[in-house]
Amino acid sequence: MELFINLVVPLLIAFVAVYGMLRHVDVYDALTQGAGEGLGTLLHIVPSLIGLLTAVYMLRASGALELAARILGPLLLRLGIPPETVGLLLVRPVSGSAALGVGAELISAYGPDSEIGRTAAVMLGSTETTFYTIAVYFGAAGISRTRYAIPAALCADLAGFMAAAFAVRLLF
Repeated sequence: MELFINLVVPLLIAFVAVYGMLRHVDVYDALTQGAGEGLGTLLHIVPSLIGLLTAVYMLRASGALELAARILGPLLLRLGIPPETVGLLLVRPVSGSAALGVGAELISAYGPDSEIGRTAAVMLGSTETTFYTIAVYFGAAGISRTRYAIPAALCADLAGFMAAAFAVRLLF
């Protein structure tokens, strides 16, 4: 079984190459053309990503995330979300790597089998890095006005956070 797992990616690449050749496609040319388009997309979205990452680090360094955690704690209790996860709620829509760091801290502090640890893990799996996703996809498509996309995505994130907390309470 382990041998099969190690060969999945090479076999998939070989299958795609053979399939392309059977359809009379210049596979190498298609590969290099796709790589070139990918680099063009990367160059187009890098400025948005740099701005986003700078904002995340500024919020963490200023202590604004900790202040928001103290303010939002009582509201979260009413929504059924453990207040200890407020840092995760605030960081997750902005940065996936920062959210993983916050989630790891919660799990190490409270334990992986605690309600808080499980809720953090489910929240990480059931929500998206909203601003990153919008920056990447809207930047790649050249869209500058997000209009209702950000409020709708943040509402979906809140629904995901609430559903994660509910699912953990229901199943564990």
